[in-house]
Amino acid sequence: MSRPLKIFGILVVTVLAVAIFAAIVFVLVFDPNDYKDKISEGVREATGRELVIEGDLEVSLFPWLAIELGRTQLGNAPGFDDTPFASFDSARLSVRVMPLLLRREVVVGTAALDSLRVNLQVRKDGTGNWEDFGEAGAAQEPDAGTPEPEGAGPSATIDIASVAITDAALSYSDASSGDRFDLTNLNLTSGRVAAGEAVPLDGGFAFRLDPAGLSGEVDIGVVVAFDTDAETISIEDLDIGGRVDGVAEVPATFRFAAPAIQLQTGAQSADLGEINLQLMSVDVLANVEPFSYAGDPQPAATIGIAAFSPRTLMQELAIEAPPTADPDVLDKLIVDAQAKVGANAIMLSDLKLVLDDTTFAGTLSVPRSADGTFELELAGDSIDLARYMAPAGEEAAAGEAGGETVEIPVELIRALNARGSLGIASASLGNILFEKVTLGVNSANGKLRMHPISADFFDGGYRGDVRIDASGEVPSIAVNENIVDVSLKPLMQAMYEVENVTGTVNGTFRLGGSGADMNAIRRDLDGSLSIELIDGAWEGTDIWYELRKARALVRGEAAPAAPATPRTRFSTVKASGKVTDGVMRNDDFFAELPFMQVSGKGTVNFVEATVDYTVTGRFLEKPEFVTDVSQDELDDFTKAVIPLRITGPLADPDIKPDVEEMLKGRAKEEAKKLIMDKLLDDDKEAPPAEGEEPQEEKDVEDQLKDEAKKRLRDLLGGD
Repeated sequence: MSRPLKIFGILVVTVLAVAIFAAIVFVLVFDPNDYKDKISEGVREATGRELVIEGDLEVSLFPWLAIELGRTQLGNAPGFDDTPFASFDSARLSVRVMPLLLRREVVVGTAALDSLRVNLQVRKDGTGNWEDFGEAGAAQEPDAGTPEPEGAGPSATIDIASVAITDAALSYSDASSGDRFDLTNLNLTSGRVAAGEAVPLDGGFAFRLDPAGLSGEVDIGVVVAFDTDAETISIEDLDIGGRVDGVAEVPATFRFAAPAIQLQTGAQSADLGEINLQLMSVDVLANVEPFSYAGDPQPAATIGIAAFSPRTLMQELAIEAPPTADPDVLDKLIVDAQAKVGANAIMLSDLKLVLDDTTFAGTLSVPRSADGTFELELAGDSIDLARYMAPAGEEAAAGEAGGETVEIPVELIRALNARGSLGIASASLGNILFEKVTLGVNSANGKLRMHPISADFFDGGYRGDVRIDASGEVPSIAVNENIVDVSLKPLMQAMYEVENVTGTVNGTFRLGGSGADMNAIRRDLDGSLSIELIDGAWEGTDIWYELRKARALVRGEAAPAAPATPRTRFSTVKASGKVTDGVMRNDDFFAELPFMQVSGKGTVNFVEATVDYTVTGRFLEKPEFVTDVSQDELDDFTKAVIPLRITGPLADPDIKPDVEEMLKGRAKEEAKKLIMDKLLDDDKEAPPAEGEEPQEEKDVEDQLKDEAKKRLRDLLGGD
């Protein structure tokens, strides 16, 4: 080795020896705890708060410049309680000396913080205990005219081996609102933190939110990379999961996962890509388009919700599911749509929604606020409405008139805030099939209006306006409905399981009532209605035959032959009236049969589904189909008024002609006529003889005779 190199080596060794000796002397002589008071004083001047370092302050110099602090706490802001604003049990930070001196590289070992406690408070006036930090910092800002130091050189690079935060906690209390949030058992560890390097982070915490009474745990895993030159933050393999207690009878589990998220901090834009959200049994997959997060972010995405059971989810969230006649409904829901977040709502377009066996398509707007309004324009293929109705109550099932009842879904209506339209290609309700159904919906504040409503059924149509008011203690319903050209036979078969009436029906119904279910509403029903049956028949009943048979029985004659297919045709049957407490009073009943006209009055009891009518029939002079009837029969019928009673079930009433009463009336009329003819035969005066003047005045005897005749006419009912 040359002499110069030896000399250089000796110098280096000497310098190192001196440096090591100086470090040893520094450590032995220097006690950093002597500077606790100065450190506290500096903090007081900078923040106006007390810093208390209870534990030891330790410093090491080589090869790491390490600082370790024991129990330390920072006081609360003036005007708040004595609880420390922040405290920790220990903190440690170490930096390699040589890279810092030679290359301006900040190489940090593990930055550790144990048992950090942060106490955030808001007074009743809305002031927070952290706000004075900004004021203190502003007071210490250098004068704007102070020049920046020159020759500072390039900024140092930072390389941290890891960060470890253990057993940290944060509390937030707001005296103005009564809200409190506690975050406990916070643990966070990271991998290497260096420029251009992806940083893995893992951690978790527990939380509690009062007065809502919510609590739970959250676990976090993610890899984060920073690119300061490109002003980007890359977030990969983000996975946040946990549970929330207090929203359901069982813990509500959740999970949020995103494979890759890119944030452009300079442009303030985000690209979330594909994300997955799981809430208990609901699994949502979304592909989010890039968007700006400046101001009010309004991202757009394609979303899909995998099949799940709404009924099961409601049970898990302690929400009472509406009772349904079919317990298997509300068991499947699938959603696919294009979603866009707006200022007030989330708009779903190109929506495909599958509920149980029904598929809907259209648009839906979901409000972002609890008091917002749902807006919908949906069209479905087919649905069985009876499956979603409330099940029959025990009272109705036990035989209450009217059969099974339907409860008014009060809670659902009160919670519903929606408007829009719904279309269904076909909807069945029991044995009635409605087609081309359209339904307008407007619901708010417990009041639901369904208008316009239209549907085709049984060769005719329905148009209606239905209003349900569930805002009060007892719900009420009001209807304004019309049916046009509906075929009677399938309608009666579907509603009452009878097939003995054919023809066409038209009707207008303006009715209203109050009650918890349809049976109660029927008992309270008021309003008016009118109905008309056209060109039909009562199958199985031949009124003409029944009249002839009854006449023959009264006359002691042989009964006519019974028809092979008994039926009574009618061209029209009309009725209208007022409804009070579920009973209609009808005073203008009219029916026209091929051989007679019937008119009268009666009642229809909608509560018990019965009719009670007293009517009279008058035969036509020339019945259109009569061919095998004797003249005596025709005389008996065409010259008589026939009383009829219509009683029994509304679906299948019993029609009984009172022929005996008819014949008695006929005999009475004939007897009166004979008496009148006999007694009053001299009522007609002989014409005056030729050339004789008519007698202008009668004597007293003749006047008395005329008065007696008049009284006799009145007594016998003659003319």
